[in-house]
Amino acid sequence: MISEFYEDLANLAVNYAVGVKKGQRVAVVGPVIASELFQAIYAEVLKVGDHPSLIPQIEGTQELLYKYGSDEQLECVDNVRKMVINEFDCLINIFADYNPKKLSLVDPKKVAKSRGSPANRELMKNYMERYAKGELNWVIVPFPCNAFAQEANMDLFSYFDFVKKALLLDKDDLVKEWKDVEKKQDKLVEYLDKVEKIQVLGEDTDLTVSVKGRKWVNCCGHNNLPDGEVFTSPLEDSVNGHIRFTYPGIYGGREIENVYLEFKDGKVTKATADKAEELLHEIIAIEGAKVLGEFALGTNYGVTDFTKNMLFDEKIGGTMHCALGAGPPETGSTNESAIHWDILKDMTLPGSKVIADGKVIYEEGQWKI
Repeated sequence: MISEFYEDLANLAVNYAVGVKKGQRVAVVGPVIASELFQAIYAEVLKVGDHPSLIPQIEGTQELLYKYGSDEQLECVDNVRKMVINEFDCLINIFADYNPKKLSLVDPKKVAKSRGSPANRELMKNYMERYAKGELNWVIVPFPCNAFAQEANMDLFSYFDFVKKALLLDKDDLVKEWKDVEKKQDKLVEYLDKVEKIQVLGEDTDLTVSVKGRKWVNCCGHNNLPDGEVFTSPLEDSVNGHIRFTYPGIYGGREIENVYLEFKDGKVTKATADKAEELLHEIIAIEGAKVLGEFALGTNYGVTDFTKNMLFDEKIGGTMHCALGAGPPETGSTNESAIHWDILKDMTLPGSKVIADGKVIYEEGQWKI
């Protein structure tokens, strides 16, 4: 018996987020602990008339790869993953984990070698290009699990409630609610598409970026569940100044605390952290990772807690985030990298502002337009 929670989530993912149509090739990927959500999504895709390909991931395999894998094996891309990205029409990625800290003892150089390999860069490029062309529809869907609840300092029951609220699953008409989000954010995007220069002011922060000619994207439940952000990509050589990120950056389950970055003409020139600074340096050493691929503002005020899960955290209303690495082609970005790493800043703190072409449009966590 599949619970109503997973039936509703599967319906939202299949019929609204991805919009699966009969005759499409659909892949459902995720860890085996999420079996009930696998079942719910499988049933929903069958109702559409397709036969989804289920790709469950076995726990422990990542750790074994880093423990026993040669350099050649670390840099290799799995053929099934390659086929899904290059050939399928729809990808539903279930996000869950049995141990978010599982890679904590892995040498950061090995992680960088694997994620920054030419094969992974090529796959990331294909992934973004196919999405930008409308050839691959994808969504990331959360599976509430004990590991994520623990990271969020919650019991599982409270975490379920948190997830339901973030996803708007506590509302009567889910699709209507997300369409309302889309309409509201369309107005923000319409305004931001005309902006040329943005300045961010805040704690240890004075950062300027040019977004002239770049397209802003309305994130309203089609790629991430939950959702709630507007984003674009800065011109690759335009970022100057410095920024301190309030929340720890999470990379491979490891926390990089108090990240501080300085930029000149679009590239990171200085990077420090109070914890895991070595890992931070390994990340920015990956090709293309010294450039900001994304600039975004969170709009989901129903996500109220930092949970060390960027699927939720980057949506927090009153925050902004930047991503080092690959930029989304649909915004006009030309930066390519094997990674796209989001880092989050609290913008509710006194003195925090976003200024667009000389006008304050966002102050201490609230929109002014």
